[in-house]
Amino acid sequence: MPSTPDVLRPRALAPGDLVAVAAPSGPLEAEAAPLLERGVATLTAMGFRVRRTPLTEPGRRRWWAAAGPDAQAEEFNRLLRDPEVRAIVAHSGGQATAGWLDRLDVDAVRADPKPVLGCSDVSLLLLALHARTGLAGLHGDMATYGLGDSWHTAAVPTAGTPADTPADTLADLYRRALTDPATPLGPLPELRTSGGWECWRPGRAAGPLLGGLLKRLVPLQATPYALPAERFDGAVLFWEDVDRPLSAVWQDLHLLRLSGVLDRIAAMVVGVPHRLTAVGCADDAPAPSLREVVLDVLGGRPLPVLGQVDLGHAGPNLPLPLGVRATVDATARALSLDEPAVGPR
Repeated sequence: MPSTPDVLRPRALAPGDLVAVAAPSGPLEAEAAPLLERGVATLTAMGFRVRRTPLTEPGRRRWWAAAGPDAQAEEFNRLLRDPEVRAIVAHSGGQATAGWLDRLDVDAVRADPKPVLGCSDVSLLLLALHARTGLAGLHGDMATYGLGDSWHTAAVPTAGTPADTPADTLADLYRRALTDPATPLGPLPELRTSGGWECWRPGRAAGPLLGGLLKRLVPLQATPYALPAERFDGAVLFWEDVDRPLSAVWQDLHLLRLSGVLDRIAAMVVGVPHRLTAVGCADDAPAPSLREVVLDVLGGRPLPVLGQVDLGHAGPNLPLPLGVRATVDATARALSLDEPAVGPR
């Protein structure tokens, strides 16, 4: 199968390669330190050497960020330029990535493309890098919140976390995504044992993956770091959202409609909602579900829509590389990666 155009695949990792755990957004909270240690252990068990950057140390903080924009950009750009560092994993999300996108060393990305992993606020960074360089950043679990959680470490799940997630399967997916430049991941597994993926609108389509946290993706499109409109042609748009009223989700989806994005994409994949509320709805009327909100905005557009997929804040994240071709079969409740996430070393 021919490669998707305009995609810069990062170089594949080998066992023993150095992975840097960085803080491109929020600081390390004291109570999360054990999770970060477990996340480092997870990466080590995958066969990589791991180095934490100075901004992931406890006590490093400026307001809601790990440091000021200049310091965060300097640390991240240093990792991009360091030939020993073969991948960069965000330790967590937060509220700070937008403060330094204009300081990114995109020439360093083009000269030595390496995997960048993260989600939540870090999806803003992945989207900006993809828009500027074509880098196929990996939307997935982060070192502290994700790789350090029970679904990766196979520890006894705590209250509110998905139970019995196949940790070996998930670790293998990440290992393969980072190290195999020849074989696509193929059909992705459902990771949660309760609930499951849902067909919100039937159909089948294929195209390059684009997406991230909805409340980051939409405002990014109003900046110079926006994805060009043509990048959405035939794309599989994936998104998730957290800590917002459904009315805000509805509004952001309408902004994508007004910008023409919903008329360009081939399919939609929606993550598991997390702490979305019905604030603003009448007390005596039933609140809409996320499915109803999505279908209301889509109207008569015949897009396949696969819902409740394992991506976002509610549990484990499947590794989803931006720009890499995927096939969505909403009718069969299936999602498959048709190309490798990485290129030759």
